[in-house]
Amino acid sequence: MKKYKVLPVIVFSGLLLISCGEKKKEIKEEVMEVGTEVVVVEEVTPNIVEVAAGNDNFSTLVTAVQAAGLVETLSGEGPFTVFAPTNDAFEKLPEGTVENLLLPESKETLTGILTYHVVSGKFEAAAVIEAINANSGSFTVTTVQGNDIVLSLVDGNVILTDAKGGTATVVIADVTASNGVIHALDRVIMPE
Repeated sequence: MKKYKVLPVIVFSGLLLISCGEKKKEIKEEVMEVGTEVVVVEEVTPNIVEVAAGNDNFSTLVTAVQAAGLVETLSGEGPFTVFAPTNDAFEKLPEGTVENLLLPESKETLTGILTYHVVSGKFEAAAVIEAINANSGSFTVTTVQGNDIVLSLVDGNVILTDAKGGTATVVIADVTASNGVIHALDRVIMPE
């Protein structure tokens, strides 16, 4: 009988030693954490230009913003809502359009097109949809450029109709920036 009593005692002792070893490890880790210097890292949200520059899908837009001299403006306090055409959106323009817009002599035209994609204030998708629904299915906003854009819903998607009757669809909504919000578009919209 003593044989059987010794075995449970050995097993229990082994478990006790293992669990004590684990406790020692936990305590050691806590002491190491206490002994290290604590550094508080403040997380900073990038501004609209920085967010766009950090996303390969907006490289054409970033190049255009730089050519128009709008980096400082769009990096400012805001808040802004930017309806940002993706690279694919720029590729849908007639051949040579982007290259011509990037020329120094086209700076005024380029600035007008880019600021037509910007609205003062921060309008997240939920607020845009609410405004559309509250206004009989469409909502008109005035852009920084001065012309209006009509926002509407088609099959649950936010559609922008520009001054020339062209349309663009929001393909990605609510990309947050420190000075506003970005909504990605599948087409470039044009002012008058």
